[in-house]
Amino acid sequence: VQPPEKPLQAEEWNKLREDFQSPEIFEEVMLNRMIRCNSPIDVAKSLLTHLAKHNGDIAYNVLVKYLTLCVQQGRVSEICDVYDIMKVRFKILESGAYNLLIRGLSNSDQWRMALTILEEVKKIMTPSRSCYESCIKAASRHQEMKLAFELYDEMLAKDVVPTLDVLQLLFDFSRGVKGAELQKELFGILLYLRENQIYPHKAFMRSIKLWFESIPGGNWRGHLTNIKDSGQCPVCNHQLEDSNLTEEEYSNLSERIIRDVIHGTDTFRKTSPQEFEAFQTFVENRLPFDIVIDGLNVSHIKSRKMQCQNLFDAVNCLAKENARLLVLGRKHMLMNSSNWKREIMKEMQKKADFFFAENISEDDAFLLYATLRSGKHCKFVTRDFLRDHKACLTDNQTRHLFRKWQRGHQIVLSSSAEGRSIKFLVSFPAAPAFRYDCVIQTTGDTWHIPYKDVFEEKYSYQVPRKWLCFQQK
Repeated sequence: VQPPEKPLQAEEWNKLREDFQSPEIFEEVMLNRMIRCNSPIDVAKSLLTHLAKHNGDIAYNVLVKYLTLCVQQGRVSEICDVYDIMKVRFKILESGAYNLLIRGLSNSDQWRMALTILEEVKKIMTPSRSCYESCIKAASRHQEMKLAFELYDEMLAKDVVPTLDVLQLLFDFSRGVKGAELQKELFGILLYLRENQIYPHKAFMRSIKLWFESIPGGNWRGHLTNIKDSGQCPVCNHQLEDSNLTEEEYSNLSERIIRDVIHGTDTFRKTSPQEFEAFQTFVENRLPFDIVIDGLNVSHIKSRKMQCQNLFDAVNCLAKENARLLVLGRKHMLMNSSNWKREIMKEMQKKADFFFAENISEDDAFLLYATLRSGKHCKFVTRDFLRDHKACLTDNQTRHLFRKWQRGHQIVLSSSAEGRSIKFLVSFPAAPAFRYDCVIQTTGDTWHIPYKDVFEEKYSYQVPRKWLCFQQK
């Protein structure tokens, strides 16, 4: 259906509706087309007026579609009208309508009304990220930074994850603004990025740099640099944090992971306690290992290659250092098949210890247990992120240690472009490639911020080589 270009009378709408193949959904289809074609608001209004006269009221989903068109065109008085109608007719709205109302109003001079609606939403549900961020952007644009940060802090407290976009905006709008409280909030954002191992992209990094250099009386100077392999910053000569955990940190972390993650609730969902006990006995009798390999995960590294060949290449590659290897396999690998050749499996078993679990087992718990029990030097190989386990660790300190340990101990294999060899993204035996820890860090009068050239939505293994160094003169 093509929306009309000007408002129609009731009989004209009726005629269009009768000619339409499914008259019962005519209004919805028509409004969808209007949204797509960005039709004049008067045309949509004439359809709603006709509906109200014809049916006595307007269905909720039709109102939401009309609201979408109003928000798209920034028609503030119409948005307010729809809100008034909805308030009277429906006790509560669903999140989509609240998102639209808040987005539409926060971009206008009626932005405080968006805050009122946000308060209403809080009574019935956790507001969405877009609700919070629309209000934060509105407050920032009107230089109400205290309010913007209150909303940001509340968002984090409710576990609503902010976009880098809104974090960058907070730096942009705080440029040159006085106040110790505000500075503390922005340093807090940097610590949030550190905590979650998030690397800002180039545009965000520039915003951070401009903010630092604009702090009234702050005398901060920022320089872009590459950190030496030793971990020393060439600009300020400061030595970055060591990537290794201390003995105490390591024993605390391994106790916590073995207690909360491995013996916690989630391990045995896909594995039996008997099997895990058998695995523990197997490991304890053969400790320590140098590298523990998630066999199934590594076997899929090149889709066009036989799975056992992929694993064989990895084992060969890692065994060169005379390392003691443990491969976590699955029982189906022992059945001779097109993907798992018996003679190749036998050859591999000369170079590594193998533990074959049931076909439905959860390998992560096995992987973590064997690695941690082997001691601080032991590395593990998988392309997984182990994100679920980070979630089982409840306090920030342990999470931070887990991530730091993971950065220093996870070897990631990637197949090389020419397709013959397997290469490491984290090189062994000197894994990690750097002795320093690749996260945002501060000593109080220096900050070091790793950044990437482009924005990455996904968590990435590849650590940045570029840094921003700040020192206070």
